[in-house]
Amino acid sequence: MSYIQGMLIPVPFDKKQEYHELSVKSAPIFMEYGAVRIMEGWGDNLIEGKVTDFKKSVQATDDENVIFSWIEWPDKQTYDEAVKKMETDPRWEMFDEMPFDGKRMIWSGFETLFEAK
Repeated sequence: MSYIQGMLIPVPFDKKQEYHELSVKSAPIFMEYGAVRIMEGWGDNLIEGKVTDFKKSVQATDDENVIFSWIEWPDKQTYDEAVKKMETDPRWEMFDEMPFDGKRMIWSGFETLFEAK
């Protein structure tokens, strides 16, 4: 079953294009290492929660939106192997300056519990 790497990322509204360009440049690297699908969602209808919500989870400010992103891998083994290889891939050096505050980015891995197509 698929393995999912999910992310929430606070991105300034005025950095949307820069983030898009980052996504376009990084996707081939992820695909080379075995990713089968990459999705980047720009927050469009972020509901304000009473206790928590997408913006609060990453401490997004009024001038930031939230990216909901995920990368689908064929399985956890492929994901784990890719992570190890990507740690030393010099191509990531071109991404020295990110268009977001990486300290507030949330990311984790998820095993597939259920899937409907």
